[in-house]
Amino acid sequence: MPNLKTAYLAGGCFWGLEELFRKEPGVLDTEVGYTGGQNENPTYQNHPGHAEALKIDYDTEKTSFKKLLDFFFRVHNPTTLNRQGNDRGTSYRSAIFYQNEEEKKTAQEMIEVVNKSGKWGQPVVTTLEKYNKFYIGEDYHQDYLQKHINGYTCHAIRHESFL
Repeated sequence: MPNLKTAYLAGGCFWGLEELFRKEPGVLDTEVGYTGGQNENPTYQNHPGHAEALKIDYDTEKTSFKKLLDFFFRVHNPTTLNRQGNDRGTSYRSAIFYQNEEEKKTAQEMIEVVNKSGKWGQPVVTTLEKYNKFYIGEDYHQDYLQKHINGYTCHAIRHESFL
């Protein structure tokens, strides 16, 4: 599919991000997993340095990386270091795993927009990390909130668009 691109984002527990992103226009598929860490083939029990992350396949005819980032900054708190809700530690950091300089530049611009808006009340601490490899998470984590309707999530749409 010529209009297919993939984005990698981390913003706390991957279940909550997945549940919200799956419904966004232009998002074709999502998978939860791990990226940005020190070991190969990480697991939920052993993922040092990895963030719980979301792989998002999207159609560039229907959305853009910038629009995905706008949504990302609306549904998690990008001002809390290594924390979302009750989840704490570097696994739950806010991070954008960019694949090229264009994505990095777009991410930097969006961080500036979010900071200038003042909507979060504190500066964004989201890290920009060079994408290396994404490891798909365990089956029981995939589509978790579809399988467990009343499952825990700290994600919600908190702001209108920053764009």
